[in-house]
Amino acid sequence: MQCYHCEESPLGDDCSAPHFIVNCTANIQNACQKEVMVMANGVFYRKACASFTTCLIVSAGYQSFCSPGHVGSVCISCCNTPLCNGPRPPRASIASWLHPPTPPLLQLASIVVATLSAPL
Repeated sequence: MQCYHCEESPLGDDCSAPHFIVNCTANIQNACQKEVMVMANGVFYRKACASFTTCLIVSAGYQSFCSPGHVGSVCISCCNTPLCNGPRPPRASIASWLHPPTPPLLQLASIVVATLSAPL
């Protein structure tokens, strides 16, 4: 298992670069943990390998302190796939969800049908 690891990295650097990747201790650390702290002077990250069970317990204990965007907020999340405490994948826009791109084969079929049905 690999996770991102850093201590109190500021928002401008959410420590998701390759040099922050570490190998977790086999059979002990089977999860990745991410802590996001909102302070008066900015947002800070802590990322590390963890025991999944321990991480869930700690996360539950901090749940009442998690209010993203508010000073004093501390949110802890746990995940159990490699590098899952890294950057979030980009979200698809609503427009691309409502109007997915036409697959090339369908575009070709539309051209063929239009060509065949055109008057000579």
